[in-house]
Amino acid sequence: MRVSNIRLIGIAALFPVLGLVVPGAGAQQTAPKVALVIGNATYPDDAKPLADPIKDARAMADELKRDGFDVVVGENLAKQKMRAAVDDFKVKIKPGAAAVLFFSGYGIQTTKQSYLIPVDAQIWTEGEVKRDGISIESILSAMEGAGAGVKLVIIDAARRNPFERRFRGYSAGLGALNLPAGTLAIYSAAPDKIAGEGSDGSNPFVTELLKQMRTASLSAEDVFNRTRLEVSRASRNEQVPFVSSSLTETFYFPGAPPRPSASAESRPSASPEPRPSPLGPPSTAEQPKASPPVAKKGPPPAEPPPVAKKESPPVEPPPASKKETASAEPARSPEEFNKRGRTYAVNGDYLSADADFSEAIRRNSKYAEAFNNRCWTRAVMGQTEDAIADCDQAIRLRLDYADAFDSRGLAYLKLGKFDRAIADFDAALRLRPKQASSLYGRGLAELKKGQTSPGNADIAEAKRIDPGIVQEYEHYGVE
Repeated sequence: MRVSNIRLIGIAALFPVLGLVVPGAGAQQTAPKVALVIGNATYPDDAKPLADPIKDARAMADELKRDGFDVVVGENLAKQKMRAAVDDFKVKIKPGAAAVLFFSGYGIQTTKQSYLIPVDAQIWTEGEVKRDGISIESILSAMEGAGAGVKLVIIDAARRNPFERRFRGYSAGLGALNLPAGTLAIYSAAPDKIAGEGSDGSNPFVTELLKQMRTASLSAEDVFNRTRLEVSRASRNEQVPFVSSSLTETFYFPGAPPRPSASAESRPSASPEPRPSPLGPPSTAEQPKASPPVAKKGPPPAEPPPVAKKESPPVEPPPASKKETASAEPARSPEEFNKRGRTYAVNGDYLSADADFSEAIRRNSKYAEAFNNRCWTRAVMGQTEDAIADCDQAIRLRLDYADAFDSRGLAYLKLGKFDRAIADFDAALRLRPKQASSLYGRGLAELKKGQTSPGNADIAEAKRIDPGIVQEYEHYGVE
């Protein structure tokens, strides 16, 4: 029940902008760079100041300044000062500029929009959220209106807060974003979920984001996605940051990676396959986000001009056939198709995801992760027999593949073969004992077999580990 390396959630820190690779250009073009960094920690209605926002905002501002950003910084801003900071930020954005918004503090979702909360907010009803808060989408709209070419949004505001308890009784987290073109966003937690703290009280999201930002030759999307993956691993999937993108160009931090030699490009990637993380329900805000990732190698080197022979006039070459034209294009690796397939899957575009996973498998018939991803996708679509065949192959290629057992368990569950589903979920749990999706799936299968006591126990434990697991299974068409 999982597509490897996908489960989108949250946002947290700020990010340096990267150079824009212009197709056909010989060098990377760098646009003006502007950032708004706000850390709100001291809320009078809270028992004590938040530990992270100020230090995280300062760390991010310093990182961005070192990268040449013109940074507007604010700490513990009241409503009027916060709005003034947004106005100052907007004025600094020039057409084509790269603009970054970073906020750490409290945020509240209402009517499907998320609001950043100033320190002097007086919120007792849900309607007062709009009065005193500043919506993320309004700031994003200002960035778009000012002509920013690339917009990066980093929000660390999915915290349990004192305001919502007055009118909700619980914290609902943040809502998904409606992204204009050219935007990349990351939340510290998935929509409708709350982020946690490290065992030492630190913010694992910002710590990991800073680490990835300082890694050479990573694109912005890679930095965000690696942050999501590592935070998910470290928290055992209790906190899974949320990444959403509508970028139309590839941006690198801090600059474009060195171009590999032709011989290196022709070799298959030897990088180890990353560990998977579970997939949550796709966010409607990410539609239609299924743009293919842009190749990260930069434009190919120009061919030297042909030298005409003196003894004969130059001859016009015949037009290239479609096959020749296609072969001249840079070849995509199986990993690139698998990565794009994961993006399609997390957005709910399962047909496109299936096509990309199939292409990854065609190019590498021993790609266990792609077999598992296609198995999960087909299980969700109801193509259970095909899904089981794919998971069988994934497990043959990797005998200890917990996610493949989990995915096959979902397929058997949807097929009504409850004994086999239980056996697969058992196998997944032996490899990963606290995997909520396997516990919940096993619990459902046990209930279907009339095993009420163990079924309810598994479901209760799954909900404790992941409160959103019920909605996740409902999205898969299993109740």
